[in-house]
Amino acid sequence: MFGTDGIRGEANVHPMTPEVAMRAGMAVAAHFGLGGRVVVGKDTRLSGYLIESALASGLAAMGATALLVGPMPTPGIAYLTHSMRASAGVVISASHNPYGDNGIKIFGAQGYKLPDELEAKLEADMAGDALDEHRARGASIGRAFRIDDAQGRYITRLKQAFPAGDDLSGLKIVIDCSHGAAYRIAPTVLEELGATVITRGVSPNGLNINDGVGATHPQALCAAVQEAGADVGIALDGDADRSIFSDERGNIVDGDTIMAMCARDLHQRGALQGGAVVATVMSNLGLERSLAEVGVSLVRTPVGDRYVVQAMRAGGCNLGGEQSGHLVFLDHSTTGDGMVAALQVLTIMRRTGSPLSRLAEVMTPVPQKLSSFKVPHKAPLDTLPKLRRTIRAVERELGDEGRVLVRYSGTEKKMRVMVECMDDAKIDGYVSTLQDAAVRELGELA
Repeated sequence: MFGTDGIRGEANVHPMTPEVAMRAGMAVAAHFGLGGRVVVGKDTRLSGYLIESALASGLAAMGATALLVGPMPTPGIAYLTHSMRASAGVVISASHNPYGDNGIKIFGAQGYKLPDELEAKLEADMAGDALDEHRARGASIGRAFRIDDAQGRYITRLKQAFPAGDDLSGLKIVIDCSHGAAYRIAPTVLEELGATVITRGVSPNGLNINDGVGATHPQALCAAVQEAGADVGIALDGDADRSIFSDERGNIVDGDTIMAMCARDLHQRGALQGGAVVATVMSNLGLERSLAEVGVSLVRTPVGDRYVVQAMRAGGCNLGGEQSGHLVFLDHSTTGDGMVAALQVLTIMRRTGSPLSRLAEVMTPVPQKLSSFKVPHKAPLDTLPKLRRTIRAVERELGDEGRVLVRYSGTEKKMRVMVECMDDAKIDGYVSTLQDAAVRELGELA
């Protein structure tokens, strides 16, 4: 059930049912301490009520206490779990997915996502009978409490990610909260720091999260920036763990460019740790080249911000992220945080006096195309010799001027083919060649 980022699927359909949520709560309580406290937050989806109640029931069934904080960004749950000395934290969210989906993500006591092997153990416990042997009885049955000041705690923490003594006065900022978990928090942070704030996506109704707004629809943000004559635009996704930007000209600035910009700034100030930035296999070759210009390495991981964080901790790095906008600044947060990233960008703009369009010039993206298509099954790539030969042939043609990535989606029955190529005219042909080879060989094995 656990995929790239927790359990995810259509709400009230297996595995995102109240029955599974209750077993997840029981497993979390059993693993992290039967009498412990667990922070539980959610985004603004209608099904959040359904999953929250079931999850809290599972925790209480094992004697744990559920600390219910209501709508809260994923990184806010990570922070509160650690700061409140809870045993674990759980986020009920399907991130950038449509409102009909939902998900469950779990954090350990220090605010970090769980490794694969621990998720596998929780899943095994959920399916077995051992949990039922430890159900609480009588006075040992757990409780659930609403934490009314949770948003205020996280707002204070976010403002600490911006330099003390400075402010955002004079800056006009468009913030798009995707009708999601940060719809109150993000505008409040920017306003309290002195910015003039124009809001989008701040009227959730349970059904409109990510619907034409937020980080998955940045074109609308760009148009709003131009219309308002704003200095910058920030688009968050449904659970606010990632952000995509618009410069003052209405151009999209993605996670790779932000990493290049922030890494070079940190490196120049002697604050970049580990001599490297950690990104996934999806990050653009242009990021690697931009970092190399100043003697910084790029470490690549599988797709998923938790793999990025694991590699950052192993290598002593303090900056990493994904092209999609999951940006991790370990000096300020234990996971991807859209608002922490935004505040780092605004800090650089303030310090340098430069517009985002100029700061973004530190990276020249290599033309990239990604094709995502359904497959009949996910046969291991090492069992597809024809596809592997095709990949090697394309890689030989590209040489050092491009890159090929073929992988399966971690959450859907799809394959993704990505090609980067300096010759923009050839890129479509390479992608078609690889996709045709994959479809043909997978069809032969079906």
